[in-house]
Amino acid sequence: MRKESGEFLEKLLSTPSPSGFEAEAQRLFLDYVGSYADETTSDVHGNAAAVLNPSGKPRVMLAGHIDQIGLIVKYITEDGFIYFDQIGGLDPMLLPAQRVLIHAEKGPVLGVVGRKPIHLLEGDERKSVPKMKDQWIDIGARKKKEAERMVAIGDPVTFDVPVKHMPNSRMISAGFDDKAGVYVIAEAARLLSRKKIKAAVHAVATVQEEVGIRGAKTSAFGIDAQVGIAVDVTFAGDSPDTDKKQVGDIRLGKGPVVGRGANFNPVLYRRVLTAARKHKIPYQISAEGNPPGTDAYVMQVNRAGMATALISVPNRYMHSVVEMVDTADLDNAARLIAETVAALGEAVDFDPVRSFKPRA
Repeated sequence: MRKESGEFLEKLLSTPSPSGFEAEAQRLFLDYVGSYADETTSDVHGNAAAVLNPSGKPRVMLAGHIDQIGLIVKYITEDGFIYFDQIGGLDPMLLPAQRVLIHAEKGPVLGVVGRKPIHLLEGDERKSVPKMKDQWIDIGARKKKEAERMVAIGDPVTFDVPVKHMPNSRMISAGFDDKAGVYVIAEAARLLSRKKIKAAVHAVATVQEEVGIRGAKTSAFGIDAQVGIAVDVTFAGDSPDTDKKQVGDIRLGKGPVVGRGANFNPVLYRRVLTAARKHKIPYQISAEGNPPGTDAYVMQVNRAGMATALISVPNRYMHSVVEMVDTADLDNAARLIAETVAALGEAVDFDPVRSFKPRA
């Protein structure tokens, strides 16, 4: 991984961006891509984009969602304890004893999710998972008024987890879903900025995917692209408790994952594989019988339709406090997208009917 790219990735992972609160991370994204993009844009929804060759054809939208799962302050008790709700999908089992940061107006406030000591748990309490509504955050306040001077109802909350490097080019952090995708589209756009391309490329850091794939829907409508490539994470099947019969034989470090199924344009799928083989980029394939819950879902059905592909990064421990990816998969995903887009001409026909060739 290039030194400057690695520094961007670490800063991105360290910048809070729960759904609906992505602005700080979007500024970081725009500052990074602004050094090589022809244009940078943002919109009322909070989506941010790097644009290359804006008058080119066809229009191509790259999408990675910058929002992450988190919590939100819901209620403050008279004793200064904070109850919360979830932003996106979270397993309540993972929350007790976690350090968190409440992102208040005056700056982050450290807290810990409380849990009764094991000595005081009785009978089935030891086996049961506490419900989200019964868990609380302790910020050390003595009373409600003191807590209210520190935090406010509606403040977002993220996990206080540092970014760490591990052996074999692996990294762990909160928020790889989907800051991995934002890194990939930023790097793909950077690689494309050094090539002579015919396409107009809009690399969009989308918002609010975790709460309903919202940012991709509005940005896709605005850009009206003919071709779209979404980048997200996908389940790695190489941990002990994962069933390959359910998720496929997807492994960290074996390359980006190309989606195949009803959500994806078969002509674009073949072009992605052609680019991978031509440039010796490792890849894996995931079969998706139904549209997955990614930006690709709304991109495909935008306006009169967008030829859509999904490139995924294998991820262990998705939607948990700490996720793991292999950085080689990130850079290979960026290369794969760049080479696929660079090979597009103005007259590429993505109609699967016209391109269908009967077997002899």
